[in-house]
Amino acid sequence: MSAVEINFDGIIGPSHNYAGLSLGNLASASHAGDVSQPRAAALQGLAKMRHNMGLGLVQGFLLPLPRPNPPFLAAIGADGTENPRLTAAAWSASSMWTANAATVSPAADTADGRCHLTAANLVTMPHRSQEWPDTVRQLRLAFADQAHFSVHDAVPPCFGDEGAANHMRMASSHTAPGLELFVYGTTGGAFPARQHEEASRAVARLHGLDPARTLFIEQNPEAIGAGAFHNDVVAVANERVLFTHEQAFADPEGTYAAIRERLPEAEIVVVPAAAVSLADAIKSYLFNAQLLTLPGGTMALVIPSEAWEHARVRPWLDEMLAGNGPIRQVLPVDVRQSMANGGGPACLRLRVVADPATVDPRFLLDPAKADRIEAVIAAHWPEAIAPADLAGPALRERVINARRELLATLDLSELC
Repeated sequence: MSAVEINFDGIIGPSHNYAGLSLGNLASASHAGDVSQPRAAALQGLAKMRHNMGLGLVQGFLLPLPRPNPPFLAAIGADGTENPRLTAAAWSASSMWTANAATVSPAADTADGRCHLTAANLVTMPHRSQEWPDTVRQLRLAFADQAHFSVHDAVPPCFGDEGAANHMRMASSHTAPGLELFVYGTTGGAFPARQHEEASRAVARLHGLDPARTLFIEQNPEAIGAGAFHNDVVAVANERVLFTHEQAFADPEGTYAAIRERLPEAEIVVVPAAAVSLADAIKSYLFNAQLLTLPGGTMALVIPSEAWEHARVRPWLDEMLAGNGPIRQVLPVDVRQSMANGGGPACLRLRVVADPATVDPRFLLDPAKADRIEAVIAAHWPEAIAPADLAGPALRERVINARRELLATLDLSELC
């Protein structure tokens, strides 16, 4: 098989809980203290993967990271009892949102003709800043073929980098040379701008991108302040199409002009604020969707059920589908457990354009493997976790054992 787009979804880990650790993420904050359902969450995520495989797409996955994470607490002189937020950070299952795992540039865009991946440092949030060493270890296993891949450590933490959630790519096809769009923030009012411009520029240099086919775009401070903590909450791109909210970028018209200058075939679908407000876009996660090219060549938008059911978003989607635009299908999926913690379908996946034969096959999904993963989740993932349960010895042992069972089932015990 030649190179195709592979979506690597994060398997939602057994310590999935609602601690409200993510400043600026309105969904996470609003559900802080709720009882989570790790088993249901993981099964919902797996169902989304099965759904996309059923569309004829190649599907991969990444594994939950080791949790709880005692080295994180040890590094700050904590034992997990004196500060509930630090304890929750050590237990966080946030690595499930693999859009933040790394930034990826396909071989067609890079100077050395290899696919480059740079792990994100996620320095802005303590519960995520601990992820990248384990993430890069996993990426170097999945993409170990150095003739086809180059996996980079995270950029220095003085430059905040949140990975593919602030990166888009447009091209005439997935395998053609593309235009890479890096979206950074400068201010978000009460909320931090997580992606630094210098981090984006560092990643572009590491990947050997052509400056003529690389754009650095400022996110609209209003969007950050409204709760669009990552660009993928207000915009998503696929091949020649950019699907964006009117208020996503600080200079929308300048952004559109720069894209069209470099990619004349670009189609830009703008959702006006008069139809879908910024608040409605963020609440429904309309743009935190997977914009996919189906095997027949048409495009489909995989959205959370919340967007499909939204009183103002649904009419706009119906109107779009009645027209003659590039997005021909809208496919709702149930990822409510992830949504309640602030991550929709786009957060749950990392896009990699590659020949599947060059990827470690243990990280590629098929129906039989999905069945094995489902059986482990059903048998070993906790049914519910309340914030007060964190750090309890019984839960700790169960969470550690659940991950160990999954790794054994997938023959990936070297990641223990």
